[in-house]
Amino acid sequence: MSSMTITGGVLLAAEQLMPDDARVMTVLIPGSGPIDRNGDAAKMALGIQRQLAEGLSERGVASIRWDKRGVGESGGDFLSSGLRDLIDDALAVVDEAIRIGLPVVLIGHSEGTAIAARLLRERPAIAGAVLLSPYARSGLEVLRWQSRALQDDVPALVRGVLRLMRTDLETQTEKNRQRLLATTGDVERIGGARVNARWFREFMAYDPLVDLSRATQPVLAIASEFDLQSPPEDVGFIAASRTASTRTETLDGVSHILRRQPAATLRTYRKDAREPIDERIVPLISTWIGQLIET
Repeated sequence: MSSMTITGGVLLAAEQLMPDDARVMTVLIPGSGPIDRNGDAAKMALGIQRQLAEGLSERGVASIRWDKRGVGESGGDFLSSGLRDLIDDALAVVDEAIRIGLPVVLIGHSEGTAIAARLLRERPAIAGAVLLSPYARSGLEVLRWQSRALQDDVPALVRGVLRLMRTDLETQTEKNRQRLLATTGDVERIGGARVNARWFREFMAYDPLVDLSRATQPVLAIASEFDLQSPPEDVGFIAASRTASTRTETLDGVSHILRRQPAATLRTYRKDAREPIDERIVPLISTWIGQLIET
């Protein structure tokens, strides 16, 4: 294990795991929000990138992961960052990985899959990408899908309040989305909270399927049956849109955060996060990467 500082738009604190027998370098791209190199946010320690890095290292796969700008030991300000800023940061990490001299494979989760889609187009030297909980539509359409998917997962008290207001979750959240689209600043106050408005505008405008359909590198897209944040059916859209090698998998009984669940819900995330990610994920990735670099 070694620490490094990567210079892109800002100074990024990163961590590298390099097993002695490594034949490939993976770049672990996290999901949305202020996430550190382990995949942890201040109020939710998911550990997705840490578990991927450690599990892959045991199978001879090296990795680089980093604290997002404004998080942990990295410089910059997260709240004023846009999606393009996060793409540029990931590009800086990829360029560092390419300099090491091993084949480079991206592993993105959630928002990280959209960033991976753009990186495949901007860095043809990348060997391939693994997309965990991916989506294949614009961010605006993802947010609308989430509102519909979450209708039945809203607590009864909240549903009652919405009925009193003669509205529903989908209508109320659409108002917020339109307010964000109308903003011009980096940071705006929506519903009493300061939010990174520039990220939302750029996220809602970007459709990763456009880049995925044109990228020539092989892709492994892994959906989760109980995902309420990325549409599980989108792995089918990814496969249908590409002429390059594409493998898709849908993990039964797994949520967006890659943990097993008995049914689809966000309400058990904190409890679920105490468990490791699904045991099928790391072997599936390492086997696919092994086949990729042998061809």
